[in-house]
Amino acid sequence: MAKVEGHHNDGKPVVLFLCVHNAGRSQIAMGFFQHLAGDGAVAWSGGSEPGFEVNPSAIAAMSERGIDISGEFAKPWTDEIVRAADVVVSMGCGDACPVFPGKRYLDWTLDDPAGKAVDAVRPIRDDIERRVRGLLDELGVPAQH
Repeated sequence: MAKVEGHHNDGKPVVLFLCVHNAGRSQIAMGFFQHLAGDGAVAWSGGSEPGFEVNPSAIAAMSERGIDISGEFAKPWTDEIVRAADVVVSMGCGDACPVFPGKRYLDWTLDDPAGKAVDAVRPIRDDIERRVRGLLDELGVPAQH
């Protein structure tokens, strides 16, 4: 809220990853972003219809890469959170994703890992990692790993 109200600006870019359930794609993206950006940027995630838990196959696929997202939980986005973000990355939430003037929006078309085994989630995970690395590069934030 402090960032939304103009009371806090540490110069770090804030990226918001949005999908429908906030249980797979957006959690994977946030996990990679936080891991690779370190203290150089901030990542948040949310869903238009948050699920009950993070996809176990997404957790397992990220664990294979040494990134633990098991402590995350599905959460809704709010207008305030969207307004505080510098970049909003939507991943399949379509018209439900919010649009506010002055924000940078990216739409990443990705398969939904819901209901898929780890073998099927790995290519999605790897695609998200490539995109996150590209976004960090665009933002001028060096990847830590």
